[in-house]
Amino acid sequence: MIDIGIGPKKRENISKGLATLLADSYTLYLKTHNYHWNVTGPMFNTLHTMFEEQYTELATAVDEIAERIRSLGHRAPGSYKEFLALTSIKEEDANPDAKEMIKNLVVSHESVIKTARSLYPVIQEASDEVSADLLTQRIQIHEKTAWMLRSLLD
Repeated sequence: MIDIGIGPKKRENISKGLATLLADSYTLYLKTHNYHWNVTGPMFNTLHTMFEEQYTELATAVDEIAERIRSLGHRAPGSYKEFLALTSIKEEDANPDAKEMIKNLVVSHESVIKTARSLYPVIQEASDEVSADLLTQRIQIHEKTAWMLRSLLD
């Protein structure tokens, strides 16, 4: 029995939203790692290093999101099949050039931001400050990353 001041239905709704955030974050992790491995061109070293920093940060993030879901008493999704059903991130099925990689990552980070923002009403209704703090941190990181990537396109 979990007794943390958030009722079972509210914990379930928060967990469902966080599962979508987890799926988006994991799909973005996979896309970023793919780009790290496959980037080529004159910006290779810069992008290879940048993408590594980004997927490393995402690896930590997915763990934090999954652990929050577990803290709320629910199972965290953990398979490609589950993530594919939940994510709003377009899966990569081509080998884009470096500029397209950057554009794709900007769109993907913005998608994660929108997913995170959409959870605030449910989290605020439940007075779940811990999940709200997690969302705030995730949004801040994704907004900064999207800005840095956009800066490469100017």
